[in-house]
Amino acid sequence: MMSEDKAITLGHPSYVWRAGQERRLEMIRRHAPLEGARILDVGCGLGMYVRAFRRFSDQVYGVDVDPEKVAQASQELPHIQTAPAEELPFADGLFDVVLLHEVLEHVDDDRQAVRETHRVTKAGGRIVVFAPNRLWPWETHGVFWRGQYRFGNVPLVNYLPNLLRNKLAGHVRVYTRRGLRRLFHGLPARILHHSTIYPGFDNLAVRRLALARLVRGVAYTFERMPLLRSCGLSHFLVVQRDLS
Repeated sequence: MMSEDKAITLGHPSYVWRAGQERRLEMIRRHAPLEGARILDVGCGLGMYVRAFRRFSDQVYGVDVDPEKVAQASQELPHIQTAPAEELPFADGLFDVVLLHEVLEHVDDDRQAVRETHRVTKAGGRIVVFAPNRLWPWETHGVFWRGQYRFGNVPLVNYLPNLLRNKLAGHVRVYTRRGLRRLFHGLPARILHHSTIYPGFDNLAVRRLALARLVRGVAYTFERMPLLRSCGLSHFLVVQRDLS
C-alpha cells in the first residue's frame, strides 16, 4: 500500500482491471493502432495498461515517478523504469503510441510533460490523454478542509473560482476543454479526437451489477447528448504528431 502522502499527490490507482478500464482500452484502439506498435505508458503505476497493451504488442514500455510502483510492476513486466513525465529517458521519435492516463493532473509541470511526450512520439504517431474534466460535478481526488485531507468525491468543488478551488484541491489539476488543448499549442501536432467520457461505475458493479448496468447505460447515453456530453468525468484526447 502507498503512503497517505503519495496517495494524495500521485492519486489512488486502480489495482484491478475491470469494465471501465476495458472500455477505455477499446476507445484507445479505435483511435490509435496498437498491433505491433511500440507503446509507452507515462505514469504507468503498477502496469495495468502496460499489461493490457501487451495483448497487441511485445514492445510496450512504462515509466512512473514512484520507484515502489516500478519495482512491483517490474516483477511481472519488462521495460518498466523510474522516470518523471517531464524527463523521459528515451530517444526522439521512438514510439508509435504514448499514453498519459490520468497523470497530467499530478505532474509538477504539465506543459513540460506534454512536450516530452510529443518529443518521444514518432511522426504520425498518436498521443492519447485521459485527464479530469473541470465540468464533472465532483472532485474525485479529495480535498483539504481545515488542515486535514479528506478523501472521497466532493461535490461542486471544481465549479468554484480558481482561488477557492485551489485552497481545497490545490494538490491536483483539473482541465477545461480549452485548457487541456492549450498544452499542445506551439507543437507540430493536430487534434484527431476530443470528447469526455463518463465513469464505468465499477465499484457499484461489485455490489449491484444489475444497477450498475442500468446506470452505465444512462451515463453512456449522456456522452452522445449535446447538453451533457461536455460534463463527463474525464477528457479523452487523441493527438497526432505532424509528419513534417
